Amino acid sequence: MAGPLSQLKVLDLSTLLPGPYATMMLADMGADVLRIEALGRHDLVKSFSPTLNGSSHAFLTLNRNKKAIALDLKQQAAVDIVKKLIAEYDVIVEQFRPGVMAKFGLDYDSLKSINPKLIYCSITGYGQTGCFKDRAGHDINYLSLSGLASFSGTKVTGPVLSGTQIADIAGGSHHAVMGIMAAVIERSTTGLGQHLDISMTDAAFALTAMFGAGAVGADVDPELGGNVLNGGHFYDYYQTSDGSYISVGSLEPKFAQSFFESIGQPDWLNRCYSNNLTKQAALKEDVQKVISTKSIKHWQTLFGQLDCCVEPVLTVSQAARSQLMQDRNMLVKVTTNNGDVVDQIAPAIKFNSVTPDPLNMYTTEPNHENTKSVLTALGFTAEEIGLLTTNKIVK
Repeated sequence: MAGPLSQLKVLDLSTLLPGPYATMMLADMGADVLRIEALGRHDLVKSFSPTLNGSSHAFLTLNRNKKAIALDLKQQAAVDIVKKLIAEYDVIVEQFRPGVMAKFGLDYDSLKSINPKLIYCSITGYGQTGCFKDRAGHDINYLSLSGLASFSGTKVTGPVLSGTQIADIAGGSHHAVMGIMAAVIERSTTGLGQHLDISMTDAAFALTAMFGAGAVGADVDPELGGNVLNGGHFYDYYQTSDGSYISVGSLEPKFAQSFFESIGQPDWLNRCYSNNLTKQAALKEDVQKVISTKSIKHWQTLFGQLDCCVEPVLTVSQAARSQLMQDRNMLVKVTTNNGDVVDQIAPAIKFNSVTPDPLNMYTTEPNHENTKSVLTALGFTAEEIGLLTTNKIVK
C-alpha cells in the first residue's frame, strides 16, 4: 500500500546529513522525492566507510526511496529545469548558507511566484537571520552554542561527543519534517505555502527543555555530572568483567530496590537518594566494583528476568540481530540501482494502514534513465535531453 504521504512531491537539494535524513523520512512515509545532486559538488557522506560499489552505506541509506538527477546549477538551463519542476512540486528542501539559493535565482521569493503553494524548507546551522547566519558550522558547534554540550558529560570527561549527531538529526532533520507537515496542514486551509527557517542551533537550544528550563527561567545552569540524568546519580553505565557495559536506569524506588537487591546490596537503596554529589560518586564506585566482578552474559541473564530498567549496552550490529529489532521489523532489504541488495535500518514510524514492501524499497544515484524520465515528463524532447547532457548541464 502507498504511504500516507504518497500525494506529496518533494524536491531535495540538500547534502550531508540533516536535509537527506529529513527527506529520507518523507520518502519512507511515501512522499515522491526527487534528489537533485549538484554536478561537480562531492557529497562527503558518499565517501564514508564502509562502501558498496563506490557509495557508502550511509549514503545509500539516506538516499533510499528517492529518484535522483544531477544538475549544474551554475548554468541557467539547469536553473530553468528546477523552476519547471517547482511548478509541480509541493516541497523543496535546501541546505545552503543563506543567500546561496538567491544567487541561483532559486530563493523562496523567486519560486513562490511560480508556485504560491510551495513549502520551502531551509535548513542551516544558525538560521536565515542573526549575527551568525553566514558562519560555517557543524553539529559539535551547534551543540556548543546552544548550551547543550555544557552539561553533556562529567567533570572528569568534560563535554563529550554523542554517537549520533543530535543537532543535525534531532535538531535539523526532525524539526524540518515537523515543520513541513504543519505547513502542509495549514496549506490545506489557506491554499498557500511558506518559507520554513530551520536553524539547527535554535533546535538544539530547544532540546535542552528539561534542564535548560531552569537556566532560562531561574538562572540556574545545569552542570556537567550535576543532575540525575547526566552522571550525577547512580543512573549510569557500568563496565563488566569482560569489558562490556550495562546501563542502569533504575530511578524509581521499586526499580532501585530491585536493582540493589539483585546485586546483593539491598542496604545501598537509601544511599541512592542523597543529593550530595560526593556521596553519589562513592555509591557509583561501589556499584562499579560489584558489576566488574561478573561478565556481561551473567548480568544480561540476571536482569533479563527482572523489570528494573537494566539492559546491556549493545553494538549496532548486536542490536540489529536482537530479538527486539527482529520483532519490531527494524531491518529492511533495499535494492540499489546496480542491482545489489543491502540490509538497512528500517523506518521507525509504523502505520497500521501501511505494510512496507521490501521489493519496492530502493536507493539510486543520478543516471541517464532517471534523467530521461524526469525531463521527458517536463516536456523535453529526446534531442533536447541529449543536448543538455552533452553540455554537462544534466547527468
